[in-house]
Amino acid sequence: MSLHPVLHQVTERIRQRSRASRAAYLAGIEAMRAAGPSRSRLSCGNLAHGFAACGPTDKGRLRGDATPNLGIVTAYNDMLSAHQPFEHYPDLIRDTARALGATAQVAGGVPAMCDGVTQGRAGMELSLFSRDVIAQSTAIALSHDMFDSAVYLGVCDKIVPGLLIGALAFGHLPALFLPAGPMTPGIPNKQKAEVRERYAAGEATREELLQAEADSYHAPGTCTFYGTANSNQVLLEAMGVQLPGASFVNPGTPLRDALTRAAAERALAITALGQDYRPFGLLIDERAIVNAVVALMATGGSTNHTIHWIAVARAAGIVLSWDDMDALSQVVPLLARVYPNGEADVNRFHAAGGTAFVFRELLDAGLMHGDIATVAADGMRAYTREPGLRDGRLVWQDGPAHSADDAVARPVASPFEAQGGLRLLRGNLGRSLIKLSAVKPEFRSIEAPAVVVDDPRSLNKLHAAGALPQDFVAVVRYQGPRANGMPELHSLAPLLGMLQNQGRRVALVTDGRLSGASGKIPAAIHMTPEAARGGPIGKLREGDIIRLDGEAGTLEVQVDATEWDAREIAPNTAQHAWDIGRNLFACNRALVGPADQGALSISCGPPSHDGSQWDYDAEYDLGCDAAAAAAPHEAKDA
Repeated sequence: MSLHPVLHQVTERIRQRSRASRAAYLAGIEAMRAAGPSRSRLSCGNLAHGFAACGPTDKGRLRGDATPNLGIVTAYNDMLSAHQPFEHYPDLIRDTARALGATAQVAGGVPAMCDGVTQGRAGMELSLFSRDVIAQSTAIALSHDMFDSAVYLGVCDKIVPGLLIGALAFGHLPALFLPAGPMTPGIPNKQKAEVRERYAAGEATREELLQAEADSYHAPGTCTFYGTANSNQVLLEAMGVQLPGASFVNPGTPLRDALTRAAAERALAITALGQDYRPFGLLIDERAIVNAVVALMATGGSTNHTIHWIAVARAAGIVLSWDDMDALSQVVPLLARVYPNGEADVNRFHAAGGTAFVFRELLDAGLMHGDIATVAADGMRAYTREPGLRDGRLVWQDGPAHSADDAVARPVASPFEAQGGLRLLRGNLGRSLIKLSAVKPEFRSIEAPAVVVDDPRSLNKLHAAGALPQDFVAVVRYQGPRANGMPELHSLAPLLGMLQNQGRRVALVTDGRLSGASGKIPAAIHMTPEAARGGPIGKLREGDIIRLDGEAGTLEVQVDATEWDAREIAPNTAQHAWDIGRNLFACNRALVGPADQGALSISCGPPSHDGSQWDYDAEYDLGCDAAAAAAPHEAKDA
């Protein structure tokens, strides 16, 4: 099947927009590659420090250059259920390396925080910036020049994007990502959401709510809804940097351990010391980035990746825009319904055919690039197969040709919806995004008065006081990256969902994030420019009529143009305290870029040839303007 014309157009547009920055990035990889294996350039004192703690066998191998040394970058901690299984991965990886005549060392750890624990708490203001800290921590881990390849142990929200950015800074090294897998099913996500809404309405006790949450999040492994963490895994497979079918194999199983050993073996096989050198920075090209966006749309994945994958792309010298994502979403069908887009969890999605089924459908329809190089020897077609154990050996076999559960996964010929899960909204308030796939069609548009707050907790207080209109658009501003680090506002979902259940029409407009579990209510999120940058959202006043139409891709305030132009930006009335570490991130808040440019607070792109930092803003603005002009025509032609 030939490539879909819009996929080709978007890929070429990205390639042309990125030609200079990508060339600079590739030149950097070539310079590092040409210098040869790093360990051979260490002084005797450097090298002795690097293997001082090793046993005799590993020391003997590390003294020479003939065998590869595998670096392990781990986000292990035992407070995160998704990362707790990583505790024993280094032992498996080291044993595998030794059996192959190689070595492996834990290069370093990176922080990993849980948005589930910090939702609605002050700690959420560190969440987005933790991605950039993780990228920097990854660079520190690999800075010792001891490694010929690396494996990355991470699953959750900001952790995988941060690891990707850090790995791309060492793009001459091969890399594989190793997941931990999801926990086994708990109570259905729909049942958990119902208890949350009853609690918000005062109809359930705290003990009842806690029991429902504990029955849902109950064991080691990733949370089972299709949020940012599980979207991460699908996007990694779509780019070909994780073993095929590895995403949703449960922790603590023989198959999970076999995949971990196989990943270590493959990472050692693709170093510059062998005959199948696959530097990570060459694998992540424009086609791989487009594949990731396509997978995001086809599965109704996390809204957070409209920020993260722009940042990841930039780390590879690739300039991706929201317009590109929107154009792809309009031609990529929705093939999966996993909570919050449906009632199934990721275990059920995996059993229905999972990534192997969805990727085969997309490849056969010309909706994925099938010609990219991957960590698997036989390219993207390997990702239409699924792993299993046969007589104790790891084998891959063709995934199912038909969905085992068409309530969860469907073919391109009969999708859940003809378009993907995300849409770009444009209008006189700026640009924002909405996750349509989780919102029923009858709720995708609204015209109602604004209720304007600068602190999300104010909405609950207004509800308790009976001060909310029957129908309204909640405007929660000063929640962007520069204002306070762009915390997720998922704690608003139970209240707004409950009001919608009562027959009221509600929506959310914010310059903050919502959640990887965004769903049910129409929500225009990531509003750019944000209020703290003087964005029009700061001009909104109580009672202004807002018109949001997700299907048409528009968001407008119905205010006379003369009056609108004369309005000033309202000051931030929220009381922000800079305690529990928030004071340490003042530089991040001051330096962070806009959401539609990845909300980066670090410089992660390639330098120009004179050594200065690449001027991404100029490249981005030029490309984004061209994309905005072209996107509607491309969608119409498609």
